[in-house]
Amino acid sequence: MSPASKSLPVIDIAPLFSSVGGDARSAVAQAIGEACRDSGFFYVTGHRIAPALLIRLDAASRKFFALPEAQKLEIRMGRGGRAWRGYFPVGGELTSGQPDVKEGLYFGAELKPDHPRVRAGVPLHGANLFPLQVPELRSAVLDYMDAATAAAHALMEGVALSLKLEPDYFRAHYTGDPTVLFRIFHYPPVPATADSWGVGEHSDYGLLTLLAQDDLGGLQVKTARGWIDAPPIEGTLVCNIGDMLDRLTGGRYRSTPHRAKNVSARDRLSFPLFFDPDFEAQIRPLPGYEAIADDSDSRWDKASVHAFSGTYGDYLLSKVSKVFPDLKREVIT
Repeated sequence: MSPASKSLPVIDIAPLFSSVGGDARSAVAQAIGEACRDSGFFYVTGHRIAPALLIRLDAASRKFFALPEAQKLEIRMGRGGRAWRGYFPVGGELTSGQPDVKEGLYFGAELKPDHPRVRAGVPLHGANLFPLQVPELRSAVLDYMDAATAAAHALMEGVALSLKLEPDYFRAHYTGDPTVLFRIFHYPPVPATADSWGVGEHSDYGLLTLLAQDDLGGLQVKTARGWIDAPPIEGTLVCNIGDMLDRLTGGRYRSTPHRAKNVSARDRLSFPLFFDPDFEAQIRPLPGYEAIADDSDSRWDKASVHAFSGTYGDYLLSKVSKVFPDLKREVIT
């Protein structure tokens, strides 16, 4: 492990891809645990995502966002049905009730019409929408999701070891069939003095987020030491933990608020992959990690994750319906 910016560590997770080298795996797990207890954010190297794949993804994404608005709207989210996939324009997503200054594409696990959950009409399950004008985007997105999901599985082994659990604990209980959601966000330039944010203060919903960002930066993390920048570091991904890992660990690992603003003169892209529990997994504290007292006063949204009970799907839909009010009207009800 080596220092990153002033506060966020860089952790080489390569040992987590191997079942041998117990000391090296233990050292990685210890570093992950320390980061999760501190800021909930860290950089990762050794993630096995090829630089060429990120170059493909970036190029295809920029080609899509350069299309005329009418062509982008051909795959708008309203056409994704209950799968709720596709494009949304600037201002089409809300954070804390405020429109974000970004446009984006929503993707998830590519499921065929005969998949049991698709046949049952389970929200957020189904096929992705891809633009005809940029055919190369499909393979870039699906290849990247596969590679990042493999990295997330490895990371969750490190998280399990950091909690003194068996390495495959999460795969056995929560992520054998994970909820994997992927976003491509385009942030147009915003004056540094402007009040609006590309995405406002929030925490993520699930277990882990793996973020690839371009060279412009703009991500900020709210730590006990105040807001700090999380600038891009070549060859790394930014990893942060979400509300469900906070809930499972009884608050020992905290889901940390963060936000982003593009104050450069160029267009910024970011690529977050959300690695979350099975949609139908019941969420309750891990053995030995009973829930802490109500922590709503200390949370950014004044809503304690430790008051939640139910499936991950219940939690996810309750949150996403606030980000996209149309989701509640058109998909959930």
